[in-house]
Parts: sequence; structure tokens; C-alpha cells
Amino acid sequence: MSLRERVYSILLVSAADNFNLAFTALLPESAYYPVYTVNSISAAKRVLAERSFDFIFVNSPLPDDAGIRFAIDSAACKDTVVLLFAKNDVHDSIHDRVAEYGVFTLPKPTAKPILVQALSWMESARERLRQFEKKNLTLEEKMAEIRLVNRAKWLLISELKMSEPDAHHYIERQAMDCCTSKKSIAENIIKTYS
Repeated sequence: MSLRERVYSILLVSAADNFNLAFTALLPESAYYPVYTVNSISAAKRVLAERSFDFIFVNSPLPDDAGIRFAIDSAACKDTVVLLFAKNDVHDSIHDRVAEYGVFTLPKPTAKPILVQALSWMESARERLRQFEKKNLTLEEKMAEIRLVNRAKWLLISELKMSEPDAHHYIERQAMDCCTSKKSIAENIIKTYS
């Protein structure tokens, strides 16, 4: 799937109606859907408890908080890209506080071309996160298979009095002979001896 075909979900955390209207007008539904808008950090936390988003935009400050801690915590989620809008006079200090956590920042007011460019950078960052997610999933699957095979080996050792190398060799040989995976053989051994 090309980047042009992707659709990104957005959570906009902002109490400024004018900002919300101008911002959402920049988001074509073909590329950004759904777009949730909430006006406080507490409302944003409630929405995040129910679902995740590709992008979170925080228009600081908000009625119940500045949004800095929320932006940092949201960026810690492995699948979310966060952009924090800060007043021009405090932007640099806020940027210094949040940049190391992967939070993007823009000073307010922000020109439309800069915001459009920021969206494209966020898309790139989100796609990079997707690649990490795929690699992580592959590693997790491999680790699960190793744990399963080890459990089957220990069952062979305890039930059939095999040595560890013999149990390992038995599982590998069975997988080759049956033209199946070691995981499948391990699952059968576990069913048989558990």
C-alpha cells in the first residue's frame, strides 16, 4: 500500500474553536479519518482509553493542563506520532523538554504550508513506526515458537527420558520428516504429554 492510499486516524486536543476549524479544514477525509476533537486533557485520556490514533495533535495550553506530560506519555505509545503546538514565546523551552521523547513541536501561530509539511513528516514517522511494529511482531512470534519448542523438549526429557540434545534433534527430525514447522511438532508433543 502506497503512502497516498493510507488513511490516518487523528485525535485533536484543543479548546480553541477557531484553531480546530482551521486545522480540520486542512485534513482531507480521504487521508485523515476519523478525526476526533476534544477540548481537554481529561477528555483526551478518556478517548485514548477506548482506542488508539495514528496522530495526536495537542494545542497547548488547555483548560485543565498545559498538555506537555500528556504529549510525552502519548508519544511513548509505540504506534502514535504526537505534535504539540506551543505559544511562540515558550516554544523553544517546551521543545527542549519534549523532543527527547519523540514529540514534534510547532510554534503558534503556524502557517498553513508549515502545517502541511509537518503532516507529511508525521506520515513518514508513522510509517517508520509501522516497520518497527512488524519487526517486533516477527521477533515476538519467534520467541513464542522458541518457548513452545523448549516446553516440548522438557516434556520429552521428563516423559521419555531423552537428553536435551536428543529431544532437540527429535523435534527437528520430526519437522523435516513431516514437512511441517517445529512449532507444529512441539504443539503435538505438548498435547500428547500434557
